[in-house]
Amino acid sequence: MLLDEPKRNDIELVEESERMSQDADRVLEEKALVRKIDLWLLPTIWIMYLLSYMDRTNIGNAKVAGMTKDLGMDSNQYSISLIVFFITYVIFEVPSNLLLSRTRPSIFLPVIMTLWGIVTCCMSQVQTYHQLVALRTIVGVLEAGFAPGILLILSSWYKKHEQSKRFAVYISAAVLSGAFGGILAGAITSNLEGAHGLRGWRWLFIIEGSATAGWAIISAFILPDFPANTKRLTERERELAISRLENDNVHTRTEDTPPLTSLQALGQSVRNWRTWLFVAGYMVIVGSSTLSYFYPTLVEGLGYTSHMAQYMVVPIYAVAFVAVGFTGYFSDKYPRQRGAIIACWLSLSMICSIVICVVYNFTARYVLLVFMAAGLWATNGLSLSYAASTFGAMPQETRAVSLALVNALGNLAQIYGAYLFPSTDAPKYLTGFGVISGMCAFGIVVYAAAHVLLRKYVQK
Repeated sequence: MLLDEPKRNDIELVEESERMSQDADRVLEEKALVRKIDLWLLPTIWIMYLLSYMDRTNIGNAKVAGMTKDLGMDSNQYSISLIVFFITYVIFEVPSNLLLSRTRPSIFLPVIMTLWGIVTCCMSQVQTYHQLVALRTIVGVLEAGFAPGILLILSSWYKKHEQSKRFAVYISAAVLSGAFGGILAGAITSNLEGAHGLRGWRWLFIIEGSATAGWAIISAFILPDFPANTKRLTERERELAISRLENDNVHTRTEDTPPLTSLQALGQSVRNWRTWLFVAGYMVIVGSSTLSYFYPTLVEGLGYTSHMAQYMVVPIYAVAFVAVGFTGYFSDKYPRQRGAIIACWLSLSMICSIVICVVYNFTARYVLLVFMAAGLWATNGLSLSYAASTFGAMPQETRAVSLALVNALGNLAQIYGAYLFPSTDAPKYLTGFGVISGMCAFGIVVYAAAHVLLRKYVQK
């Protein structure tokens, strides 16, 4: 027996060494897989969202460039042209995500993107306020499937502690689209004014809509589908993609898993209290972020010309871009602190908003606006990754509905947000900043509560 003991120890050491070697090989294999997913997915959706956000917000640049004057629109009519987009956007988000969960993202998303790009081009030909409203309504229907669809894709590919950085990349596209949109709008409206008999704001719709449709066609050949049905990976890579998520308690449907019906998925989602907690929190963030639609108008109040106002919006987005990247990086390192991080950013935005209400120096207000916007943008992507990681254990169809509800009902806030900064309140806009201050305060309470209640769902 004494002779057998060293042999047993040797065998155990060999087995342990083999296990460690296998674990090391799997870690390397998994890292290679994540890099491949990043390469196919992130650049594609980044450009898609960049163009999407430009198409959604270019109406603000068109307004400053003279659209409302040409169409004889008042402040209330401009607000309605914003609202109709969000009404259809909200209504169609859940049905679109249910459809996406049963089909291929590489087909569904490029198709709807091509269509809304074409409709954006058509907006260049509107002659009346009613025509503008009709086309904005159609764009809302088509874009409804995009943002929640991207949320579902990201949550279907990455582990919980990998998501904040990827959501930050996604949201950074919206941030930079604001900066690029301002630069592009300034260049187009000043350099193409009157070209071929068209106003500069009409060229804005033509150029940005054409870019959207063009990239949509390209993305159809790049965008991966879900782990179980993508053609971008080998069979071994698909198996690894599914198993790594299952080990992280992220549910992903395989070919053998029967899908839930739409009613089953909807029922599971609306009965889950976590869904409504994130709906409340995201409504605060999105409602406050309607401020971005009025950046050119607010900056124009500093005394700049309409063209210069477009360029002065850029520093606001530049600082926000840094804040988004910084927040995404550190949130994945400390995933259980996401609720506290969001509450801290909202506190900064609330303080800036309150001070803006009592300080009327234009330069000081501009600086405060920069930091206020940074806080709101930083919380946007983080709140979505926080929701996605919390919903990870849900069936794919239920997660699709829950993410769509968060995004859809959160965007309801943009309906009343469109009325926060009427021209009659210029130049102080006390109503708008006062409401945003209150919403941020409510958001602090929501995410502080989430930090306490949801820690077990976001463990690394």
